[in-house]
Amino acid sequence: MSETKKLSLICFSGDFDKAIATFTLASGAAAVGYGVNIFFTFWGYNIVKKAKGRGFQGTGFLAKLFNFLMGGFNNLPLSRLNFLGLSPLLMTYMMKKQNVATLTELIDASVALGVNFYGCEMSMVILGTDLADYIQLKEQLGVTKFLQIAQGGQVLFI
Repeated sequence: MSETKKLSLICFSGDFDKAIATFTLASGAAAVGYGVNIFFTFWGYNIVKKAKGRGFQGTGFLAKLFNFLMGGFNNLPLSRLNFLGLSPLLMTYMMKKQNVATLTELIDASVALGVNFYGCEMSMVILGTDLADYIQLKEQLGVTKFLQIAQGGQVLFI
């Protein structure tokens, strides 16, 4: 009887470089047969928002303001040496030049390879958003349900 390999990632950060790490691990593991789950929470939601730029998403004034300030996919900062947002653009350019998959390509590969995307219910309630605001989210769930899904596999917090 073969053992099912499983990797579950908790994507808390909306930093560009940490998003690359999340999706490199997810797509790489899925490519070699792992079952892969990503649980997006708080800043991590920025990576999978349908709205790529700044927008007033959510219900209620504070939620809309907070979502605007988060900025969306086009405004993911580099965790160090961000240089007013220039560094993610430079990093993407360098990745393309070296024929390395970009963040967009890694996300697309993860989707194509069947990685499961889950949204943190508590974060969605706070942000005033729902599944329709995000790409590829399979389900909105609480921590205990995610832990059940992740049980028996490796769990990493990024």
